[in-house]
Amino acid sequence: MLGSSVRISLIGVRSRSVTDVLPSTANSTAMSKPRPNLFIIGAMKAGTTSLHHYINTHPDAFMCEPKEPCYFVSPDQLNWPDIKSLELWKDENRYLDLFRDAKSASVVGESSTLYAKAPHITGIVERIAKFNPEARFIYVLRDPIPRTISHYWHEIRQGNEFRDILSAIEENPLYRDVSHYSAQLKLYYEHFDRDRILVLSFEDMTQNAPTVIRQVFEWLGIDSDFVPPNIDRKIHVTPKRFPRKDALFRLRYRWPFRLFADVLPKSIRNAGKQIAVREFSQDLDPNVRNAVAEYLRPIQQEQTRELTQLIGREFPEWKQLWGESIVKLSEEMTG
Repeated sequence: MLGSSVRISLIGVRSRSVTDVLPSTANSTAMSKPRPNLFIIGAMKAGTTSLHHYINTHPDAFMCEPKEPCYFVSPDQLNWPDIKSLELWKDENRYLDLFRDAKSASVVGESSTLYAKAPHITGIVERIAKFNPEARFIYVLRDPIPRTISHYWHEIRQGNEFRDILSAIEENPLYRDVSHYSAQLKLYYEHFDRDRILVLSFEDMTQNAPTVIRQVFEWLGIDSDFVPPNIDRKIHVTPKRFPRKDALFRLRYRWPFRLFADVLPKSIRNAGKQIAVREFSQDLDPNVRNAVAEYLRPIQQEQTRELTQLIGREFPEWKQLWGESIVKLSEEMTG
């Protein structure tokens, strides 16, 4: 998807898009706009929305909305209708417009978790490296078993998943690959120095947010005494019970079906909604949860050992991963 040449139109050089690779092709307007230098890359369902908003409250930082513009995702790999409809990839100026209010902020960022979903989404790190070789990254890691389960419920809620949880996790490697943190990190280490990538624990951030956020601000080089006013608030948490918008619901809002739906009597629309929207609960039968954990545990314990070898840090706080007996990784690896 990365092009190596500059394409010329009849009216001159067009604005740079995500498929271009040479910074020299950007026009002067794009170069004069604030450019993001911080990327929260994930992990999905690991508190990135809360972190995004904590940083955005700092007077020396600006985080864009939408939180996940996914600019560096190739359009043929972007399966997110609301974000895809923005067509940011067509013109760098569209992307940079998201940061136009950053003014003099020293930290300018976004938080697209699709940037850490290799091998299902590819080419991200190379594109960011060409866009901003001095970029910095924050990667929040969560106990991979609850992260994987939460990922499944997210897909259920969006109407993208219809299988039972164990079948879905066994059959779709995406659920497991997003939790393979070392594999994601290695791609970034190939293009950026390690001191440009801050790895955080979701559990640490949940249990002691003020300390972790102070660490983040220190690493970013901004006033670490600043305390976000929303520090005690968790944002974008999937509720215990939620409706799933099935295919029939989504179809109602597509042309030409929405033209007919708008003129139907309210009673018929409500009846259709009851059919198209199904309520789900995240409460799993204990036997099902145990089966999921037993399937994931050997896979994700091995992946976590790889992570520890890569970054020199253990994660004993991941209690669901290690089960009843939480054994230090160093002892396991030498035993």
